[in-house]
Amino acid sequence: MGRLVVIEGLDGAGKRTLADALTEALTARGARVARAAFPRYDTDVYGPLVADALHGRLGDLTDSVHGMAVLFALDRRAAGDELRAALAESDVLLVDRYLASNAAYGAARLHQSGDGEFVSWVRELELDRFGIPAPDLQLLLRVPTELAAERAARRETLDAARARDSYESDDELQRRCGRVYDQLAALGWVSPWRVLDGAAEAPVDVLAKDLLA
Repeated sequence: MGRLVVIEGLDGAGKRTLADALTEALTARGARVARAAFPRYDTDVYGPLVADALHGRLGDLTDSVHGMAVLFALDRRAAGDELRAALAESDVLLVDRYLASNAAYGAARLHQSGDGEFVSWVRELELDRFGIPAPDLQLLLRVPTELAAERAARRETLDAARARDSYESDDELQRRCGRVYDQLAALGWVSPWRVLDGAAEAPVDVLAKDLLA
């Protein structure tokens, strides 16, 4: 059984870049690596619905914090069998965003903290009720909000398919979300966390070694 390692952070933190580098480093050490990313915008039915909602195409659904959280959670529930199969066949399953994203963004929208009611509700919904696999380790890429926004804007300019959504373009929401992420990491929410400086080069070789220890 492999380890489920999640990469979390603000939009523009560099999650995909870290996942690519870790995949290369782990593979070089002979590890079998599987990848996943959420939301799955082009898969099943829930991911496309999330995309529509985030871009204002589902009326007032986006205004409902709990409604959006259920959509995000249903996307992971639908991927549950695939995640379990990947864990059975690999040494490390790297996931770009997972249930902590749901908890952090929802709590930030409601102006709650990392130990608040909404975060507890997300944990109960996704882990207890939907039974998605629990992460073994969560990596938080911590970056200043301004840097994350700059990277997200640059990404949008270079790739029209990655236009920022209503969450990504809200700088104040991003700031609050960053604070909730810090609180979740400090609490060791759901699993151990490791905080990385997203503004600097990540210690990929050290991480790869640790993940296989």
